[in-house]
Amino acid sequence: MMKKVARILVCLAVCAMAVPAVLLAEDRKPSYPKKPVSYFIPFGAGGESDIAARLQQSFFKRLTGQDLVISYRPGGGGAVMWDEINNLPGDGYSIVGINLPHIVLQPMLGAKYKTRDITGVFLFHYTPDAVVVHEDSPFETLDQLIEFARENPGKIMFSGSGRGSANHLAQIRFDKLAGIETKYRPYKGTAASISALVKGKVNASWGYATVGTTYPDDVRLLAVATKDRHPRFPDVPTFQEKGFEVIDGAYRGIAVPKSTPKKTRLALSKLFEQINKDPAMRQEMEERGFAPVDIPYPKVAEFIKARTVEYLTHAKQVGLGTKK
Repeated sequence: MMKKVARILVCLAVCAMAVPAVLLAEDRKPSYPKKPVSYFIPFGAGGESDIAARLQQSFFKRLTGQDLVISYRPGGGGAVMWDEINNLPGDGYSIVGINLPHIVLQPMLGAKYKTRDITGVFLFHYTPDAVVVHEDSPFETLDQLIEFARENPGKIMFSGSGRGSANHLAQIRFDKLAGIETKYRPYKGTAASISALVKGKVNASWGYATVGTTYPDDVRLLAVATKDRHPRFPDVPTFQEKGFEVIDGAYRGIAVPKSTPKKTRLALSKLFEQINKDPAMRQEMEERGFAPVDIPYPKVAEFIKARTVEYLTHAKQVGLGTKK
């Protein structure tokens, strides 16, 4: 009898200790989100913004138990969606992908929104610019493309993701640096831009290093805008190697309507930072040619401000835009 009583007392003691543990586990569950979150991509499907969102989707589900529902609002190189962002509900269940330098340059070119209208909460990666040609292109090197462009002003047509985008700025800057004259045709995202290249509608494309991993059988990179050669493309020279000081590209992140409370902005920032720092996510990004960065909500505005100074300096040097 005494042994039975002792066992009962031990069980009661164990249960009493377990209750706080269960409560602690409950406390660890995120209080946000409580339902699916809508993730608006300002470009068409298949581009870098879409690829990044698709990677984040499964990690978001695993971390929160909720779905990250992706939809596309292409137009104006992202401007259509960014102009509408503050019409979305500010309850934390509507987030929008953002890109730099797009949100800085587009207002200069007449976009309805202003850079200050965009409330960024987290920046998660960077992709370096790259000159891309079709696999069967007669241009096997950057030198060959430049030589042809010098001898045939205006004959080379580049595709790119939108007007007033990283691709557009890269084309204008490089024309000036190389002493050439080329044309630029904007498309609704990287996927559409590369599709035009593959279909022979343009001679080359200003894209990103990630294009080489997404379309390995269709395209060839002639140069990448990194300080050192990209580990995924050890045979592709940098622009610096060719004598051009070009180290640039596009930063991507998420933003929310300005009516979103600070508490919710911080919660979103924390969630995406956790996703971004997951070793598996890190590996996925690097294998696809992305360069991860971790810029949380408290630092986003300062980062954008610093980049804006640089972007505007470059834009003025090449005469891009007159509107502020």
